Amino acid sequence: MTKKADSTLKAVLDVILYENPATQDEIAEKLGLTRRYVTKLLQPLVKRGVVKRAYILDLKKFEEFSEMFQEEPTSRDHAGSYLINEMIKTMAEQVCKQFDKSFNSFNQYDENMADEALKMDYTTNNMLEKIRASVDTVISINPYSEFSKTMVFSEIANDLERIADHTSQIANFVLSGCYKVDQEMMETLTSMYETSRKMVKYSMKAFLNEELEYKDKIMDNEEKIHALQRKALNNIAAQMAEDDIMDKDRSTYYLSLSRVVKAFERIGDISVEIVDTSREFYRNIPRTTTPERFRHKI
Repeated sequence: MTKKADSTLKAVLDVILYENPATQDEIAEKLGLTRRYVTKLLQPLVKRGVVKRAYILDLKKFEEFSEMFQEEPTSRDHAGSYLINEMIKTMAEQVCKQFDKSFNSFNQYDENMADEALKMDYTTNNMLEKIRASVDTVISINPYSEFSKTMVFSEIANDLERIADHTSQIANFVLSGCYKVDQEMMETLTSMYETSRKMVKYSMKAFLNEELEYKDKIMDNEEKIHALQRKALNNIAAQMAEDDIMDKDRSTYYLSLSRVVKAFERIGDISVEIVDTSREFYRNIPRTTTPERFRHKI
């Protein structure tokens, strides 16, 4: 089978897995293919019992065909989890792009860029809903799946959506009519951005690739981001104390700036939660019941 046919077959199987079509005509219509071509692609899988009429996947048998998509599944993976894992990876890339654009809009005080960053949140939310629906589908059609482990995919997707929401606070600063921050404050916030951005990257490497050694790097960066948070809040407090005029605009500025500082700190905390979830997912290391945002205070 050619690479193009492989790609088309994967698209057909995605429709079967996530959209529960009743006929091959329905599959063909969704993908803009002919019914004859859909039949040709599915016929070998139907004969071997991988695809059952009308139309669902036997995920246990589908594992045998993982190599056609150049996968390298671990012993825990089955076809359903692989497909959702790819969706998580795509969502993580989307959230990181949204984070970058939000901060760049803040750094350059660019309203158009800030608006673009906020519009990206619609795509992120749609990705979350698709992953949730996919997890529900996998659980419903695969009685052999480990329920708790499959549900972890929904948790990670929800964590990514929470990160995206916090990046929106950064873009909203620009659109709220606040003026630019001074250079000293911007340097501190740039360090917070760079630190929290690395934490997101490390946490997703831990979950997607089972690279749990990133836990130590994440914890080192957590200490750094809390130190930067204290520095930033002290800076805001000092500016407020020295400010002779405290009108509505000034109050909005300080409040919005405090929210930006908090957004970076929360993104870091969620990254710690993701790596802790990864350790439980792969190594059965129980997560603490104390939310990450309270642990450093304790």
